[in-house]
Amino acid sequence: MPELSDDEPSEASGSGRRRGRTTAPDVAVVRSGRDALSVEMALTIFRQMVRTRALEERSIKMSKSGEAFFWIGGPGEEATNVCLGLQVHKGRGPAHDYLHLHYRNAGVMLALGMPMLDHVRQLAMRATDPHSRGRNFVGHYCVPKWNVVPVTSVIEVQFAMAPGTALMQKRHGGEGLTVVVGGEAGTAEGDFESCLNWTTRPGRELPVLMVVTNNRFGISTDLGTVHADRPVADRAIPYGIASATVDGNDPIATWHAIDRAMRYCRRERRPFLLEALVSRLHGHSSSSGAQRQWDEADPLALFEQKLIDDGATDADAVAVLKAEAKAEADAAVVQAMAEAQPTPDDVLTHTYAPSAVDAVYPVDYTGLPGRR
Repeated sequence: MPELSDDEPSEASGSGRRRGRTTAPDVAVVRSGRDALSVEMALTIFRQMVRTRALEERSIKMSKSGEAFFWIGGPGEEATNVCLGLQVHKGRGPAHDYLHLHYRNAGVMLALGMPMLDHVRQLAMRATDPHSRGRNFVGHYCVPKWNVVPVTSVIEVQFAMAPGTALMQKRHGGEGLTVVVGGEAGTAEGDFESCLNWTTRPGRELPVLMVVTNNRFGISTDLGTVHADRPVADRAIPYGIASATVDGNDPIATWHAIDRAMRYCRRERRPFLLEALVSRLHGHSSSSGAQRQWDEADPLALFEQKLIDDGATDADAVAVLKAEAKAEADAAVVQAMAEAQPTPDDVLTHTYAPSAVDAVYPVDYTGLPGRR
C-alpha cells in the first residue's frame, strides 16, 4: 500500500538516495544505454526539471493552504515534459510547431520560456492570468505567440483538434509539426481514435506527434483493470503509424526518443505515436489529497544521482540549484497573491468577437481585448 506521508523516507530505511560527490571531474557526455547527451544539455534539462518540481510542490502547498482552490499537475513527468518543451520549434503560425497540451504539462511550458509567475497567476485565479484571465484552473495554458492552443478540461478532445492544425501545416509546407499530449486513460476516448484515423487517410497523412504519458492510472482506475497487457503504442499498429515506447523517467532516453519522433514527422510528414512510461508522484490532483507516493520512481532524484555519479555535477551545486528554484517559486506566489482578482464585470470580456448580429443583440457583445 502506498505510503501517504509527505515526509521523505530516511536513508536508514533504505529508501533514501546516496550521498554524492562534492567535486565534479571534467566529463563530456552523460550516457544511458546507447544514448548520450552532452553535459551542458543534461544540466540544462536537469535545471528545468528542478524548476518544474519546485513550481509543482509550491502549487500543491497553495491548494492546501487556501491560496488556491484546486491543483492538478505533473510531478513525476518532468523528464518527458522538459525534453519535449526544449525541442519544440517555438513561434506563431504554421511554419512553427503547434502544441495541444493537457493539464500536466507545466514542464513543457517552463522549458519553452514561460515564467513561473504566469502559472501561479492562473492557479491563484488572478485577473493578470495571461492564459484565461483567472477563468480556468491551473495548467490550462494558452499562448498564441507560441502556437499553444487553449487547454481544455474535457479529456482527450485535443486529439480530435490536432489533425486540424497539422492539415494547415501540410498545406503550408515546411517542417512545422503538431504535437498533442494526453494520458493513457484518455486513449479510451473516441477522440484519440479520431486522431489515429484522420492522420492516416491515404494520400492525406498528417505530421502529428502523439505523446501518451502513461502513469498507469486514470484518476483512481488502474490501467491493468481496463486495458489489455499491451503497450499503448500498439494502438498505432492497425493504422500503420510508426510508434515507440520509452522510459519517460529517463531524460536521456526520452530526449532521443522525442528527437527521433520529431525528425520522422518533419521529414515524412506523417504521424508518430510515442508512449512515455512516467510516474505519478502526488496522485491525481488535490481532490485526491495530493499526498506524496513514495513507492513511485522519482525521475528528478534518479537523474540527480546519475549526474553526480557520472561527475557532471556535485551535491553542492545541486543544493544551490534547488534553493534558487524554490526561491523563484516562492517569489512568484508572493507577487501573484498581491495582484487583482477578476470582477463580475470581467465575465464576458474577450468572449465574443464582432459579428453582423451585434446590432440586433448589442448587449451580448462585450468587445475584443482593449475594446469595451
